[in-house]
Amino acid sequence: MKILISADMEGATGVTWPADCEPGTEQWQRCRRMFTSDVNAAVLGFLAGGADEVLINEAHSTMRNLLLEELDDRAVMLTGRHKELTMVEGVQRGDVDGVAFVGYHTAAGTEGVLAHTYLANSITGVRVDGEVGSEGRLNALVVAEYGVPVVLVTGDDRTCEDAAGYAPAARSVAVKDCVDRYAAVCRTPARTAADIRGAAEAAAKLAGRSEPLPPAPHEIEVEFDAAHLTGAATMVPGVARTGPRSVRWTSPSMYEGIRAFKAVCTMVSNAVEENYG
Repeated sequence: MKILISADMEGATGVTWPADCEPGTEQWQRCRRMFTSDVNAAVLGFLAGGADEVLINEAHSTMRNLLLEELDDRAVMLTGRHKELTMVEGVQRGDVDGVAFVGYHTAAGTEGVLAHTYLANSITGVRVDGEVGSEGRLNALVVAEYGVPVVLVTGDDRTCEDAAGYAPAARSVAVKDCVDRYAAVCRTPARTAADIRGAAEAAAKLAGRSEPLPPAPHEIEVEFDAAHLTGAATMVPGVARTGPRSVRWTSPSMYEGIRAFKAVCTMVSNAVEENYG
């Protein structure tokens, strides 16, 4: 049994503030140890539950945040940017039996600690097929096309509620309870590690590839915080303006959908100026 862990950082233990997860800051150096603790707990749990292989895909920012030297040496880690499927890179190899979303968060425009979808502020809302588009929902639709279930989700309490909508059978662990976008009631790393390890061990029983979902069209809508960003987004073929600050496109599969979404994010990021966005 092989498990893929998609590891994001905003939903990690103790993380409540941008500086907690912005590479290079003093707080990031401190919090990356708690992030590593969460991921390592999941690794240990999956191995205890019967997994033979665990591949960790770094999915936050520079994708170079986890401390490799502190991970169980039975796991391997894919680190670095510019991957075909970004946050769920590796699922397309055809040998993954279950996916875990560790350190995830809620969608742009919703309540939750450090809530966003890919871009921290430029994107204010995402919908996929009419549903609120968190990174969890987007990635769950991608892995479903490979017949792989989401078996574990960790993050704040709102993230666990979101996961119930796109992966109702998955185990979930709340490592903190949202008070505001930048505040939470946090559990200690020792407690969250125990909770995650136990949930991962149980989640291993949910792993198992099924028939991949046949490719189907998906409609994706994105709203921005400034009108000029729609122009940048529509430089991606197939993306059309639907309002002063919104765009929409339809992709023939979620594989194509997530790649188009990443392209939109890249174009929009390049159109943002420091002071005015």
